Amino acid sequence: MGIISWIILGLIAGALAKWIMPGKDGGGMLLTMALGIVGAFLGGWLGSFAGMGTTGGLSLSSIGTATVGALLVLFAYRSLKT
Repeated sequence: MGIISWIILGLIAGALAKWIMPGKDGGGMLLTMALGIVGAFLGGWLGSFAGMGTTGGLSLSSIGTATVGALLVLFAYRSLKT
């Protein structure tokens, strides 16, 4: 999967993670996008490492693993922020 696809996937995952786990996070839209992109990389890496699928292509499973990664990154960010 190309870097542009990962960025798009990260934006989708970041929006979904923010929708699933709403709250006041400083930084606004840019921080949410950055956390989503980092989460997409983390979710894709963890998903392929755990054998939960491949990271090639945009599919529901890749969106799911990227969203889980974005949720983990968002949770870690909130834990470190407080």
